[in-house]
Amino acid sequence: IRYMDSCGYEFIIMVKGKKQLISELVLQHKVSFETDRSCFIRRHRIYGKTVQAKLYADDERDRYFHLFHSTALEHSQRSSLELELERMGKLLEKCRMKPVSLSDMYEHYFELYYNEQSKALIHWKERADVIQQELSLCGYFSIVTSEKMSAREAMDLYRSRDVSEKLFRSDKTFLGSRSLRIHSQQSAEAKIFIEFVALIIRSRLYTLLKDETERMDKRPNYMTVPAALKELDKIEMVRQYDGVYRLDHAVTKTQKTILKAFGLDSDDVHTTAVSIGETLAAQSGGKKYGKN
Repeated sequence: IRYMDSCGYEFIIMVKGKKQLISELVLQHKVSFETDRSCFIRRHRIYGKTVQAKLYADDERDRYFHLFHSTALEHSQRSSLELELERMGKLLEKCRMKPVSLSDMYEHYFELYYNEQSKALIHWKERADVIQQELSLCGYFSIVTSEKMSAREAMDLYRSRDVSEKLFRSDKTFLGSRSLRIHSQQSAEAKIFIEFVALIIRSRLYTLLKDETERMDKRPNYMTVPAALKELDKIEMVRQYDGVYRLDHAVTKTQKTILKAFGLDSDDVHTTAVSIGETLAAQSGGKKYGKN
């Protein structure tokens, strides 16, 4: 962190709510934002609040801790914890009166009593205070940023980063990177660079389509990147009898919806088509085209 500060780098970190630093902040601000509609982030269906604190004991500046609570995540984590405690309890029952060596997780959730001589497990009791605190922290998590921003901005930025990372890991599925098919280091670097630029563009398309979808009453299945590109690919120009290239057909309603997400409309398409047609006509010297 100090190195990034010295270099002027910004950072964003996701921290689970059960970590000691975050749990202290959560318990301190608990019940202050979970039902406050002004803290509701509609896009992600969670509540968020931003507070300032130091990231570590001798930190030289305050960081921005964006605390979040998700009801869906709370139900999932509570269910997982209770199922895990039930599983651990059944295993302890099987180990009763047997010499066993259990992991630290059992020591964390249970008080274990052993026979001093045989080291056999005699009895156990749940640590009620530990379990109660962990249950109270279910559904909470935090994002830490170096720069000042709102909880909504921090979540949007983190989710955008997460999408970009997933795209980069899975680029072989849509950019043909399962194998590079190159014969030199220079070619490999050039291909990877082009793929990286393509991923940036794809991520931007994803964000614009997602933003437009949230403004719509319905969630049509053509507002994904692959489906949108496939639909826009149907916009094509054909050479007509006079040798001039023109749009093959009018822009459809679906295509207009997709174009709107990118800040475009049918007029932009027609203007571009006319420009392309004029360019092709100029290159041909005004002559009519022959057959393709």
